[in-house]
Amino acid sequence: MSSTTTTAASVRVARRVERVGQVNPNRRVMQVLQLIVVLLGCVYALVPVIIVISASLDPTNSLSGQGLLPRTISLENYQKMLTDAQHPFIRWIGNSLFVAGASTIITLTLCALAAYSLSRFRYKGRRFTMITILVVQVFPNLLAVIALYLLLLQLGNIFPGLGIGLDSLGGLILVYCGGALGFNTWLMKGYFDTIPRELDESAQVDGATPFQTFIWIILPLIRPILAVVGILSFIGTYSDFLIARVLLKNSDVYTFAVGLSLYIDKQYGKQWGIFAAAVLVGAVPIVILYLLVQKQISGGLVSGAVKG
Repeated sequence: MSSTTTTAASVRVARRVERVGQVNPNRRVMQVLQLIVVLLGCVYALVPVIIVISASLDPTNSLSGQGLLPRTISLENYQKMLTDAQHPFIRWIGNSLFVAGASTIITLTLCALAAYSLSRFRYKGRRFTMITILVVQVFPNLLAVIALYLLLLQLGNIFPGLGIGLDSLGGLILVYCGGALGFNTWLMKGYFDTIPRELDESAQVDGATPFQTFIWIILPLIRPILAVVGILSFIGTYSDFLIARVLLKNSDVYTFAVGLSLYIDKQYGKQWGIFAAAVLVGAVPIVILYLLVQKQISGGLVSGAVKG
């Protein structure tokens, strides 16, 4: 009896191994197609980057006939980029980092406080405030460029010593902060709604004020959404061109994106090689920032989209 049972079990195991060993032809075709799509996506994403790297290493300073590999390899473009007195690239990078960093910190502070208020408190005018913030986001920022220009012009005339008028980094920071509050406040509010209110109630029972509850209880729990809003705000202000180009006139206060345009604004003096080198160097801060907060970004995007 035991031998019969053992034989039957062996047959079942053999059949199972045989089924596992057999590969469904349709499944194999799907795997091949998926591999092809992934390879095409990698080529589509990497080829432009390789061309830019090739142009930055090519001393001919031309894009005509530029291939994946430069004809001659040289760091001449990088040297000119760092030593050109008419194009202070290091200053432009510093201006962009200052503007992006300051506007990001201010945006995170104001958005976190506003989102906490809208999520946790019930007061008169709360619903109207939320609807107003949502409606304002419907209109593109380009519609406000003229108004922002005139506003900074008047601020510079009224407060000439504060550095918040036209052609100033302070004024540019104010404009970026104002434009980022609406959408980011809504994004943070959705994340605040996922945090149980029982945490607030427990802290209040222990004698904590609403501000203490926010600082010591809620703030450590919202690090993912802070990372998301922070990097989105930083990248948006760091790479913005149009608003900065309208509000800044002096090359010493140009940001990175505005300064790049000077390399290719001449009809017969376009410096494509130096432009490519500047693009690659300017992308380094964004890459470093993303690598530092990538885990927080994935958690913040997923959790902020689901309530409960």
